[in-house]
Amino acid sequence: MKVQVYDIQGNEKGSIELADGVFNLKPNKSVIYYALKAELANARLGTHSTKDRGEVRGSGAKPWRQKGTGRARAGSKRSPIWRGGGITFGPQPRDYRIRMNRKEKRLSIMSVLSMKMKENNLKVMEDFSVDSGKTKDFNAIAVKLVDDAKRRRVLFVDKDAKTGNVRAGRNIPWVKYFRADLLNTKDLYFATQLILTESAVEALNEKYSS
Repeated sequence: MKVQVYDIQGNEKGSIELADGVFNLKPNKSVIYYALKAELANARLGTHSTKDRGEVRGSGAKPWRQKGTGRARAGSKRSPIWRGGGITFGPQPRDYRIRMNRKEKRLSIMSVLSMKMKENNLKVMEDFSVDSGKTKDFNAIAVKLVDDAKRRRVLFVDKDAKTGNVRAGRNIPWVKYFRADLLNTKDLYFATQLILTESAVEALNEKYSS
């Protein structure tokens, strides 16, 4: 499957071959869902913690005698029903990690790439380098390639993360700049437009076609 390649001015300059086995699959929605669930879960720290009645500060003495006071019986100031007492069934530190095998991860990424291609949300551009490292220079390139309505979460994918491109792109709120070998399902799926460089396409063809 051949698609147009654009230069940094947004003009067509040729075409490039996209591997059908990577960019023209029938998207597997169940694998995409599982990958999104795993990536979001794996990003959680799981450091939340509460104290139960054995951990909160307070005396273990019985507040008053069992009978004869007219009040409800009580055995501890640290009871969960008391203000300042322990928390019943509160969250404790835990690991939310969900494991995925390598084939599932590859299939989810290929499925999202194919989905973006079918939705006409994928473009290929020539390799570029913002040697100045200035945001305005990266922004000038981005606005010529990205449709106005899709400037919300645009993902630029390059084979190698060039230092000048990383520095120039990080201050544009609607742009993310990624290396092709670090792609993940979440960023691909939620991108409103995907811009691949020619070298990134070659790397993806080689990595996921095998």
